[in-house]
Amino acid sequence: MLKTIIQASENFCIHQIREPHVISDGINKKRTLIAYIDIEAKNGKKHRVYIASDEKFMQRISKLFLEEDESDEETLIDMTLETTNMIVGSAKVIAEEADENPYTINTPHFEKIDHFDFEYDEAKILKIENDEMIIAIKEL
Repeated sequence: MLKTIIQASENFCIHQIREPHVISDGINKKRTLIAYIDIEAKNGKKHRVYIASDEKFMQRISKLFLEEDESDEETLIDMTLETTNMIVGSAKVIAEEADENPYTINTPHFEKIDHFDFEYDEAKILKIENDEMIIAIKEL
């Protein structure tokens, strides 16, 4: 499942942000904006997908979509939720088209602004220049 979410994240970087990116394993200890979305696979398994980005990464997205050079915290939270929805929604389509354990998605929820300290099964870091986003998944 993480595979399709990473693929959707890379597509987001290529087609929306239009900047080179690097994917690596693990998580970082930066202060991040953290959102999650729960998904349920056709096989009945449920997972929670976390998207946690540092402020600069989310400001990059806010600049792209809202043309704001300096967004307030509320706007960055909204952009975190929207980014979570776009990436996991895109991954849902990728999984359906490949017939790789298709799933349904719920509404994204904002968790907090802090270090990423949630339990997870797998995690990757997507990096554009010095800006980072954590993508993690946990079976529920």
